[in-house]
Amino acid sequence: MTSTPPCPDLDYPALARDIKRWAHELGFQQAGITTTELDTAESHLLRWLGAGHHGEMTYMERHGTRRSRPADLVPGTVRIISVRMDYWPPQVRGADEILQDPTLAYISRYALGRDYHKVVRKRLQHLANRIAACTGPFGYRAFTDSAPVLEKALAENAGLGWIGKHTNLINERAGSWFFLGELFTDLPLPVDAAAANHCGDCHACIDACPTQAITAPYQLDARRCISYLTIEARGSIPEPLRTAMGNRIYGCDDCQLACPWNRFAVPAGEADFLPRHHLDAAELVHLFHWSESRFEQNTQGSPIHRIGYECWLRNIAVALGNAPTSPAVVLALEEKSRHPSALVREHVAWALQQHRS
Repeated sequence: MTSTPPCPDLDYPALARDIKRWAHELGFQQAGITTTELDTAESHLLRWLGAGHHGEMTYMERHGTRRSRPADLVPGTVRIISVRMDYWPPQVRGADEILQDPTLAYISRYALGRDYHKVVRKRLQHLANRIAACTGPFGYRAFTDSAPVLEKALAENAGLGWIGKHTNLINERAGSWFFLGELFTDLPLPVDAAAANHCGDCHACIDACPTQAITAPYQLDARRCISYLTIEARGSIPEPLRTAMGNRIYGCDDCQLACPWNRFAVPAGEADFLPRHHLDAAELVHLFHWSESRFEQNTQGSPIHRIGYECWLRNIAVALGNAPTSPAVVLALEEKSRHPSALVREHVAWALQQHRS
């Protein structure tokens, strides 16, 4: 951050109101402002890391407390502008409908369209430009799930919602189907009140988790989470968890689908989040037949691209192992039984065994 001394003549309360209005005009549904204070969240993070619940995500540990100390990550930061953008795509097949049809592939609703990192970061830059037009040059950096930032804790402190028992952020008027982004800034803006927790005695998300990854309220063991297994993990998926994965080949939304607050969610108006290549209801066998070049072509600009072709096939092989036995399913698996990747072959062999047994 290239910091400049804040202008003493600025009306910061008025600027804060303008920032929230500009954020809405740029397509964010809400914006809030908070300080860099994250002591409680840091304690929770350190306990979570100490328990090894981050699995293979060694970067979580490597960044240490920079994740929970914004001013260490970006020197000069005194405030964080936190924003949220709805992503539930309109005009898609119902999530429950896909999950109940084991011949179809379930892809987490956030990943059906364009990569949200690019969409949110571009809008944050536009927001920074509008602020600079009013204040003159100021210090800032934009983030969206792309750096060691405790974005959910910051959003909670900024009043955008509360962290639910499934560890996702919930807004009482919009549910949880939204992305988060942040502008770290050196502007001494007035801060918003933190959101209150409204989970109460509800435990629907805990009950809904297919792999019991939510081990207690507000405690997630990523090593059991289907989102972690299909996206973050690069090795073999533990066999005891494969059957519970069902037809989920990229991420998992079950805890959010079960959350009663999502009855207030509305479809997003962003064209960038519309499904590509019919991925909201694609057949598993069809996706398994994608060549590597077709995978690369069809997932360019999509969050799915980051897992790579090998893990794509690994995930679909597990889903095919959980699908009803049919000639098409067995043939598709047999055709990949001699795949060059040992990782793919292993999961294909497991899937074929499921059908032969």
